[in-house]
Amino acid sequence: MRDNSFSLINRIYNSTTVLDFGALFSDGTPQFVSPAEPMPGDNVTITFRTARSNVDTVIFVSENERFEMRLTHCDKIFDYYTIEIQKVRRRFTYHFEVHSGRLVVNYNRAGCCREINPDFDFTIVPGFVTPDWAKGAVFYQIYVDRFCNGDKSNDVLTDEYSYLGQHVKKVDDWYKLPDSMDVGNFYGGDLQGVINKLDYLKDLGIDVIYFNPIFVSPSNHKYDIQDYDHIDPHYGKIVDDSGDLLPWETNDNTRASKYINRVTNSVNLEASNMLFIRLVEEAHRRGIKVILDGVFNHCGSFNKWLDKELIYDQNPEYKKGAYISEDSPYRSFFRFNNENEWPNNNSYNGWWGHDTLPKLNYEESEKLHDYIMKIGKKWVSPPFNADGWRLDVAADLGYTEEYNHRFWRDFRKAVKSANPDAIILAEHYGNPRSWLQGDEWDTIMNYGAFMEPITWFLTGVEKHSDEFRGDLLGNAEVFEGSMRTYMSCMLYNSLYVSMNELSNHDHSRFLTRTNHRVGRIHTLGPDAANENVNKGIFREAVVFQMTWPGAPTIYYGDEVGLCGWTDPDSRRTYPWGREDTELLKFHKVMIKIHKKYASLRTGSLKFLHGEYKCIAYGRFNYEEAVVVVLNNDYTEKNLKLHVRELGVHNKKNMKRVILTTEEGFTRDDQANVVYDNVLSVTVPPVSASVYVCKLVSG
Repeated sequence: MRDNSFSLINRIYNSTTVLDFGALFSDGTPQFVSPAEPMPGDNVTITFRTARSNVDTVIFVSENERFEMRLTHCDKIFDYYTIEIQKVRRRFTYHFEVHSGRLVVNYNRAGCCREINPDFDFTIVPGFVTPDWAKGAVFYQIYVDRFCNGDKSNDVLTDEYSYLGQHVKKVDDWYKLPDSMDVGNFYGGDLQGVINKLDYLKDLGIDVIYFNPIFVSPSNHKYDIQDYDHIDPHYGKIVDDSGDLLPWETNDNTRASKYINRVTNSVNLEASNMLFIRLVEEAHRRGIKVILDGVFNHCGSFNKWLDKELIYDQNPEYKKGAYISEDSPYRSFFRFNNENEWPNNNSYNGWWGHDTLPKLNYEESEKLHDYIMKIGKKWVSPPFNADGWRLDVAADLGYTEEYNHRFWRDFRKAVKSANPDAIILAEHYGNPRSWLQGDEWDTIMNYGAFMEPITWFLTGVEKHSDEFRGDLLGNAEVFEGSMRTYMSCMLYNSLYVSMNELSNHDHSRFLTRTNHRVGRIHTLGPDAANENVNKGIFREAVVFQMTWPGAPTIYYGDEVGLCGWTDPDSRRTYPWGREDTELLKFHKVMIKIHKKYASLRTGSLKFLHGEYKCIAYGRFNYEEAVVVVLNNDYTEKNLKLHVRELGVHNKKNMKRVILTTEEGFTRDDQANVVYDNVLSVTVPPVSASVYVCKLVSG
């Protein structure tokens, strides 16, 4: 990665020219591609930037075709070369070839290079548009059972039913830490609780709520969906609460009449759907979007299509489940390995072998395919009006890769036909490139180009807290390489709406990772997750989150210092009344900074500096430049940053708008004047700092 003298050591001398590598730049943002999201038939203008009078020729290279670009305009620092591509109708890739004297340099998303790796070429897909509201939006993830209990009358009751062979429990102490086996423990969080806290979220600066699953399901995580058509009444409304608890001596859920009535009675189901409608209306009234968790790879063994627990069997309003009857209308929804076991056929395929998570059999059931397409449309349409879907284990859906892609292409068409402004955001680990070609997902939960690199760099701890890697802690070269590699897997409009999380329900809390310990709740106990955490490192991570390309996503409670090992400990309750108010204040300040400067939401990105435990990068557009420095070392750093590469002129003032340390943070608006094209700054140990400059046009 670049050191302090990047622009100097990367100038290559020959007989006629000194090539300024730091000035060479292009990307997919609106200042370099116009329109940035073209429709089929549009003309597209592509721009490449060089230093003034510094190169002889810039060649646009696209799929073995070569075109010389025209020098069309300049300012005091840069020349701008452009080319207009006429009536674009198909996907194409491109890179640039820069000629300066005898020197020839290639440029793509990897930066300057001698040999081109086509995986890093720029890509334009006409007709692929991601929602403008999501670009740089601040998301907030809510695990509903643990956020806020707004209606105690709908709480899951102890002994209401049995799950995984044990009676479920109502947890009366909101502040009790999760058990190591926690799936059947319920704290009572619900949608009314979210409605009660919408003003809190608005004041925090949230633009979008992402809900973990809220449909009828027997677990507290609800990734084992029982009924895709209805909100779980335990999160919604219970109007008719007749029936009895499950007798303590049995796990036979046919005797759990209170549970059966609560989750199958249409009065309760429709009232719960109505409450969701109200929640969305209240959120939208505050300018907050709502996206739902779509679990379509598998359902739950309680699901009415399978009905292994016989929850629906005695209700004439429901048809027989496929577990019970070979003649079930849902027989094709599941793949059974033994055709001779009915009734009560337990030979169905479970996702990863879990019989509580039966895998859905789309390849052999067009009826199932069509049903889920209707579900995808239903919840983003009136009267529900959700603003999109987060897709659980999206790459696992189906039994073949070919079918998986077919399904997501169909799903995109269905959802976008109902709500063109809805977002389709997938959970994905690894390379998402084949799903992000413009006809399937909009974007992803950004593990590869966000959570993992920053976790390794700042803490050296794997995202589950299962491993410590000293060789990755503070390794700036690996950090930049990982970021470039995984960002190149996404089109720019996917990147700028990607979900950038530090923590979530599947991984340890980031604040816990700052203790550099390896552990889980069953190995070290829950209290150890709170010990020796470093809020200074956490503040660095939040500054990074609010200044990096994408949609910063706060996992509920992170903003007030919630700790926890990986699932289930990361699913602690929001500590109402016990918040870390300084961390909350800090999050509000950083969200305001994120929203104040447009370059932090949709601007270009440029790496400026990297050394052990210290990185710096810039975000910029034509109007402003922002410099971010993270110093994770325990020593002070004196840095010289070549901000001319961001368009900053000499003698311009770059105002420091925030400085974080281990002790806290300050907003002192310190002035830093640029001399000799360099911003010279001294940054304290374990700190993050943000500097801003309004640019001079022309």
